[in-house]
Amino acid sequence: MVTPFDAEGRIGEEAHRAEVRYLIEQAGLHGLAAGGSTGEGHTLSAEEARRITAWTVEEARGRVPVIAGIITNSTQAAIERGRAVAGLGVAALQITPVHYLFRPDDEAMLRYFAAVAESSGLPVIIYNVVPWSYLSPALLARILREVEGVIGVKQSASDLKTLANLLLEAHQGRAGRAPRILSAVDGLLYPSFVLGAHGAVAAIVTAAPEWCVALWDAVSQADHGRALELHHKLLRLWNAIDAPNLPANVKTATRLQGRNGGLPRAPMPGSSPAQVEKIREALGVVSDGGLGAV
Repeated sequence: MVTPFDAEGRIGEEAHRAEVRYLIEQAGLHGLAAGGSTGEGHTLSAEEARRITAWTVEEARGRVPVIAGIITNSTQAAIERGRAVAGLGVAALQITPVHYLFRPDDEAMLRYFAAVAESSGLPVIIYNVVPWSYLSPALLARILREVEGVIGVKQSASDLKTLANLLLEAHQGRAGRAPRILSAVDGLLYPSFVLGAHGAVAAIVTAAPEWCVALWDAVSQADHGRALELHHKLLRLWNAIDAPNLPANVKTATRLQGRNGGLPRAPMPGSSPAQVEKIREALGVVSDGGLGAV
């Protein structure tokens, strides 16, 4: 999910709650993730992250699971954030490795995720996204086997082979439990699902939720003609929104569909006029608030 900021950087509670209702009741999504990269989680204070998570859980009313994002730079900070949301009813924490310049070694990385899982008492999904702090499929598979509480991985970046290798290596978690491997290879959700990904937590899902649900259903029903058609739509949209100001472009996509995603938080720039037109074209929007055929 995006986080709706106003021009002063304040979070719009009502806009966020309305988006939760839309994504569940109209788009039919199977779960929600708040405070991740698309939600500009790296800009949120611990209290802001707690409030956004609470609003999401309250509006979801148990209809779908809610994942809380944690993007921090130390074990202590991650533990504090995990404990802050531990009593809110979230299904899991989505946690990045530290995102500052220095990468912990593999043993320190394992201890990092183990400490947060143990201290929060919540299941942990590793969000493998930071380029200079990347976890190999072999390391991820090891953590899934050895660390109690780590139940899955959200595999990001545009490398489908890494996702395929992870699915191949991480077929068994701790005590024989099958881990959940989720795709954030936004432009390639179709092959991700065909390869066996258990779902997607991705910016593209917020930008075009109905298309993504339809894609999941088409693959589940082995309707590959329909799935390929939806893949082409989603790939065009991904090519239009994929940029350093990705969260701003996702918010533009929501606005063009009549949803209030708010503004990006400074210093991230909003979508340029050229980006807006590319997104409008990819969505098939005939006027603000209306989509073409989906």
